[in-house]
Amino acid sequence: MTLLTLLAVLGMVMVDKVGSQNYGDALSKCILFFEGQRSGKLPSNQRMIWRKDSALRDGSDLGMDLLGGYYDAGDNVKFNFPMAFSTTMLAWSVIEFGQFMGPDLQHALDSIRWGADYLLKSTDLPGKVTAAVGNPIADHNCWERPEDMDTPRTSYVVNQTHPGSEVSAETAAALAASSLVFKSAHDRYSILPVNRAKEVFEFADKFRGNYKDSVGQGVCPFYCDWGSYSYMDELIWGAAWLFKVTKEQKYWDYVQNNIPNLPRRVIRLVNGDLQAAKSFAEFGWDTKDAGINVLLSGLVMNSTSAEPYVPQADRFVCSVLPESPYKSVTYSPGGLLFKPGGSNMQHATALSFLLLVYAQYLKKHDGSVNCGTFVAAPSRLEQIAKGQVDYILGKNLLGMSYMVGFSQKFPKRIHHRASSLPSIGAHPRHIKCKDGSPYYETLKPNPNLLIGAIIGGPDMKDQFLDNRTNAGESEPTTYINAPLVGILAYFKAFP
Repeated sequence: MTLLTLLAVLGMVMVDKVGSQNYGDALSKCILFFEGQRSGKLPSNQRMIWRKDSALRDGSDLGMDLLGGYYDAGDNVKFNFPMAFSTTMLAWSVIEFGQFMGPDLQHALDSIRWGADYLLKSTDLPGKVTAAVGNPIADHNCWERPEDMDTPRTSYVVNQTHPGSEVSAETAAALAASSLVFKSAHDRYSILPVNRAKEVFEFADKFRGNYKDSVGQGVCPFYCDWGSYSYMDELIWGAAWLFKVTKEQKYWDYVQNNIPNLPRRVIRLVNGDLQAAKSFAEFGWDTKDAGINVLLSGLVMNSTSAEPYVPQADRFVCSVLPESPYKSVTYSPGGLLFKPGGSNMQHATALSFLLLVYAQYLKKHDGSVNCGTFVAAPSRLEQIAKGQVDYILGKNLLGMSYMVGFSQKFPKRIHHRASSLPSIGAHPRHIKCKDGSPYYETLKPNPNLLIGAIIGGPDMKDQFLDNRTNAGESEPTTYINAPLVGILAYFKAFP
């Protein structure tokens, strides 16, 4: 019996004793969502059956096989940067909390493998990393099922003369983290991702540059990293994951030598304007600082190497806790965490994941967080994370679950092409680019349930307009769901 199989069995026993049916149901659906985002030739065990094969010629413009992977959100583009981050977060969820997933563990592994397999294809040619597939301008001009796409499936690639360190290093992190997940369950498979991660990391570091300067409109303004050296956090993040997986000294040395080079402020696009934020408090597809500090704190806490990771992780925690004098986030009247910009739920799930993971590290070392006027025990970090999850699942002023298909009241008109258009089974005929517009504009509910999808969420006053034209609040993304997988697994076991 493999380690992961044993963990699954133990997890089922534990959940039977103390589990919460609601968190368990939410976990199952949260993972199922990723099947609705799949691109390529779908497997025989596909459970989101209204989705069919799509984008079967991806990569053909470069003579590459780029089938597979995930559509990032409600569009039909494969953006590798957020896709790799989502894969990293799925893997981290299993690494930390897989033992509590029970029968859903195998589905979580399948979701990681789907992302990792595509990322391996994306890095199959030495000195090249795929950054995106599908012309985003043309794609966003259409309202079309992925099965019907007739917009250009352009492949955007970074290379030695046109580098993209952030997308390459995040890909390395995703492959390394995936390797660690499969090390016990699929030993042979785990070797390929970690070896590829090493190669891709070396490429990302040797040929440094921002990918927005190399592939331009292939990724911008949708998934740009805006700072001058905005790739440094991804390089350190990739090295941190490679150290965690391989224990090779050179990766630890890389982290130690480069951590002083991290910019203290990051530049983010907020409502069309570039704004600066303190980097230690940021974590998401475009900024890894808080994640680096939490990840490495788990390896060095109470050791001589704790600086600067543990103090910086503590600072992150103090930036989030509502009672902290150093709080830099805001909370809605109903208690939802907010940071500036659209698709706010990505912050609620990603930051909650870090709080929960850090709480486990603190408990292991009998630690706490000092925020000046008060000291936060690990249980307080867990409490904040649980509050965010409960809000998402319906414990809010509207009584609205922001996970599609969970509870009785959830968004019915999400900003998602495949969900809002009739399925191939219901409407076999091709629906052209602009022929989908009436389905976009109608006030009728989406005909297909994208079960488990978590959308951008309500405004700062806890109000929500259930309308697919309201993209900032009604669009789901893979990087909203991915961190929640681990959180739900934990609270399934410890409600």
